[in-house]
Amino acid sequence: MEEITATELKKKMDDGENVQLIDVRQPDEFAFAKIEGAKLIPLGEIVKRMDELDDSREAVIQCKAGGRSAQAIQALQRAGYKGALKNMRGGITAWSNEVDPKVPKY
Repeated sequence: MEEITATELKKKMDDGENVQLIDVRQPDEFAFAKIEGAKLIPLGEIVKRMDELDDSREAVIQCKAGGRSAQAIQALQRAGYKGALKNMRGGITAWSNEVDPKVPKY
């Protein structure tokens, strides 16, 4: 499974690359701490909502620490999703540590 660090994702976003950021946490987690521009699709809904992903754009999947996002990528691949998927290593915790300390940790 391909991975991307929070710092690498930030650079792609700053460079204007056309990446889609998908957050697979629960709505209460998303409400507490999120990365600007992320779309919430909870892990339990990811396969049935995969038509909301644009398979012509790289999708970076993130959660709190990287476990649920890895599960989401495996589920999408098993379901036949053809687009590029990357797991954000360390999830939103890494984003808070490496990129934006204003994003609260929990």
